[in-house]
Amino acid sequence: MTTTYNCSSDDERAKGLEHAQRAISEKKCVVFPTDTVYGIAADAFSPQAVTMLLVSKGRSRTMPPPVLIPRINALDGLATEVSAEARKLAEAFWPGGLTLILHAQPSLDWDLGETKGTVALRMPDDEIALELLTLTGPLAVSSANRTGQAPGQTAAAAREQLADSVEVYLEGGPRPVEGDAGVPSTIVDATGPRLRVVRNGAVSLDQLREHVPGVLGLGEIPMAEEEPSEEEPAEAELVKEPAAEPGPVEAAPAAEGEPAGGTPAAKSPTGANPAHSGPAEPNPAESRAEGSGSTADEVQPSASGSSAVGPSASAAPARDTGS
Repeated sequence: MTTTYNCSSDDERAKGLEHAQRAISEKKCVVFPTDTVYGIAADAFSPQAVTMLLVSKGRSRTMPPPVLIPRINALDGLATEVSAEARKLAEAFWPGGLTLILHAQPSLDWDLGETKGTVALRMPDDEIALELLTLTGPLAVSSANRTGQAPGQTAAAAREQLADSVEVYLEGGPRPVEGDAGVPSTIVDATGPRLRVVRNGAVSLDQLREHVPGVLGLGEIPMAEEEPSEEEPAEAELVKEPAAEPGPVEAAPAAEGEPAGGTPAAKSPTGANPAHSGPAEPNPAESRAEGSGSTADEVQPSASGSSAVGPSASAAPARDTGS
């Protein structure tokens, strides 16, 4: 039976969290507030529960939901090949408005959809959300709304759209909080050789670069390293043998080849994809950027359907960036 709990009351909040924990263990969905908008959540390790979440929203497996975690040390349990740079950003901005797309741990028994081996992780800065996550562990979360409609800013508004497809609604007041602009999380693809912003949001590029100077901005392409030009021959070429007879001296031949450089392979929102030659396919990380702001997957271009980040050498799945 669907129940709404008013979390402004300590007693009702405790009952609501207990019921929500039980619902998650029974592979049902719950709605709760985050630091951005309300989210609909399901057990990230239950394919049945994740399917129910997607069906409740009217969404397909091609836009897998991000995963919210209760603490930073959950990072290494869910992701692999986490770079020092990605770790710096997590330590600097979690809990908060930063989502990191990483290579998913291949040993985990989960099915979030067509992730191609990647997972989008975030630690929300919301007391109720963190209490629930501490009780349940990592949750697959998307914005609490039907696809194509505005995300619910209260549990009551979310219930008008999702109705009885959700077992528990935790009412925590308006989200975003009054006076807050409700900016979605910034999404950073950390699966390639360079960290790359695939959706702008709560954490600015300048803030990211204070911790990792080499982060690429949205749509930014790294400058290629230049080779010596014909007008600037290498030092060895400038040394010539004395001419036996006066006459014109031939210029040293210029080096052949294209300027070095290129762009790092873009990752897939849920899986690392090897670079390949030929036309680049849509970057999953970028797709995610469309699907969700904080938990709002339809608010702005998401990591799942999303904004372009420049040429990419690898394909990435579309993603729901709802966190």
